[in-house]
Amino acid sequence: MDAPFPGVGTLVNVVLVLVGSLAGMSFGHRLPERVRAVVTDCLGLVTLLIAALSALAVTEPSLEAAVGTGVPVLIVLGSLLIGGIVGSLLQIERRMEGLAGVIQAYVARRAPRTASAERGAGELSPRERFIEGWLTTSLLFCVGPLTILGSLNDGLGRGVDQLVLKSVLDCFAAMAFASTFGVGVLFSAVSVAVVQGSLTVVGVLLGSVFPDAQIQALTAVGGLLLVGVGLRLLRMKDIPVGDLLPALAVAPVLVWVVGSLT
Repeated sequence: MDAPFPGVGTLVNVVLVLVGSLAGMSFGHRLPERVRAVVTDCLGLVTLLIAALSALAVTEPSLEAAVGTGVPVLIVLGSLLIGGIVGSLLQIERRMEGLAGVIQAYVARRAPRTASAERGAGELSPRERFIEGWLTTSLLFCVGPLTILGSLNDGLGRGVDQLVLKSVLDCFAAMAFASTFGVGVLFSAVSVAVVQGSLTVVGVLLGSVFPDAQIQALTAVGGLLLVGVGLRLLRMKDIPVGDLLPALAVAPVLVWVVGSLT
């Protein structure tokens, strides 16, 4: 899906987070589990479709001309292997998952004990609910493969399909969280605008520096990472996509190295 200008994907994401938050605050209840399961399955299938279209960049003539016939697939394989090893050693996936727990633990420690005792166990003050809702959803919406891949592709002019898909996911998540945490979830839209907007600018800068062949390699690797996201959404295989994120940086480097040797 082509965009008239960079940043449209982030704009759509911000709007849908706001819509989901307002809907959650208005309805005051979460969607039934069966409805959320069906929505997640649909999004998982669409993710696999977008992934397949992105992975087809490995067949682009510009990439083959830069590295040689039959080499693009090896470039993608090498990128995933090297990136996966680096990501595993750095434990990126574990750190991303653990960050949410750290923030929630910090919020819990900051909660006044006396006030909590007066309200009863499990209840939060309006201030605490705002902080926890904002931090939790900001983390959820701003950390992940779709955030990075979608924003970079938006900046590179590769379309906003991935960010639109993420926006729908975020809309339903915001609806669920806002029904519990209230207005704090609404303000996570600001976090989305800042983080994804910055990544989109990075994509614009990369597009002005990287040759087309390197962008095609990055796109193909990103497509395979999206396959991992799709399989996770469909609850088929819990692939540590976070550990594979360094492959996005490795792919352009391998294209440059192989191209220099041929």
